[in-house]
Amino acid sequence: MTDTSGTPRTSRKSIHLAAHFPGVNNTTVWSASPRALGSQIDFASFTHLAQTAERGLFDFFFLAEGLRLREHQGRVHDLDVLGRPEAITVLSALAAVTERLGLAATVNATFNEPYELARRLASLDHLSGGRAAWNVVTSSDAFTGENFRRGGFLDRADRYTRAAEFVATARELWDSWPPGAERARAGAFAHHGHHFDIEGRFSVERGPQGHPVVIQAGDSSEGREFAAATADIVFTRHGTLEAGRQFYADVKGRLAAHGRRPEDLKIMPGVTFVLGDTAAEAQEKAAEIRHQQISPQTALLTLEQIWGVDLSRYDPDGPLPDIEPDYDAQLSQGRVRHADPRAVVASWRALAEEKGLSIRQTVIEATGRQSFIGTPAAVADEMDTFVQTDAADGFILIPHLTPGGLDDFVEQVVPLLQERGSFRTRYTGSTLRAHLGLAQPS
Repeated sequence: MTDTSGTPRTSRKSIHLAAHFPGVNNTTVWSASPRALGSQIDFASFTHLAQTAERGLFDFFFLAEGLRLREHQGRVHDLDVLGRPEAITVLSALAAVTERLGLAATVNATFNEPYELARRLASLDHLSGGRAAWNVVTSSDAFTGENFRRGGFLDRADRYTRAAEFVATARELWDSWPPGAERARAGAFAHHGHHFDIEGRFSVERGPQGHPVVIQAGDSSEGREFAAATADIVFTRHGTLEAGRQFYADVKGRLAAHGRRPEDLKIMPGVTFVLGDTAAEAQEKAAEIRHQQISPQTALLTLEQIWGVDLSRYDPDGPLPDIEPDYDAQLSQGRVRHADPRAVVASWRALAEEKGLSIRQTVIEATGRQSFIGTPAAVADEMDTFVQTDAADGFILIPHLTPGGLDDFVEQVVPLLQERGSFRTRYTGSTLRAHLGLAQPS
């Protein structure tokens, strides 16, 4: 086995694990089990999942963010009824009930300002003893921008140039007040750039890990380049072994152009899992979960997001609509489109025709993201293979139950990974950078 530079590898790679708290999407099956008796805003739910992740020696806990309640056909999206609380606030509270677990907040680089956000993240890093992380996301969505009186003020390309300057500026601010700095010079900064022109004094001393860990989510070419230049972790959607290897090689190969080493960036796909006592039982459970995640109502709603027209008259257990989609219409506001809708319609029609699938069956099969299904031993083996063969450095686990969905994984799979020598048996550091093996910025 060799590393990405072709050098023979003499030891096993350590798997990095993170826990994603499912929120507003249909991933969570709220009524499936007593382990799902939580809510997306009750602090007890966050506490349970975070403390379970820490008991399993995970690297970090990950929260998504939404800056506006999503809408569908002018009504609040059914899955967004309760909304979700602001991420850094939740993580600040979790810092008090955890000791080693990293705390990662998704915060938008389009609708925030560097000084204010750098200050909040530095504060979280201090309060948590060096466990803060920032998942950098961008938006050109005018619908979300209305909440900030900005509308869609950035086109797609400018989103990333602003984000790159945002991250660089935040790092300048964090560096402006190093430990032991003279009082007369502490916090002095001046940044004069294309998107930001600020000067003054930063109010928070440099955090315990220097800079909070920076995460980037996005699989586009622009996103990959942004990650290679800027991020410590990239959060991807690649679930298969071959797709993961291609993505891993591509992104790691871009690092040298930015003066970085392959180990400076960790690649962690978002994945799901289903465990069973036998392979057949796990597959049966996985099928049940998918049917609960894609209700008849959710199937039609998903189709309307792609077709761009009201499909309420169609039977979810009937065939796909034979009408032409309206690709210019946008029934859903505030959702990210990850693919060309024309290509999606073509592939879904081909899938439905080939297998004789109904609307609901097509959505279930086409949107499935269950990554690891099997016995605990089989799941541990497969995850280990992904990491040892350079398809990933670890995983961000997205359980389908909130808040107890991580319990079985920690109790049944983590010990097996530890037996293989692929996962830590104790925390050896106190900061998130130490968990990830990332260098502390000088």
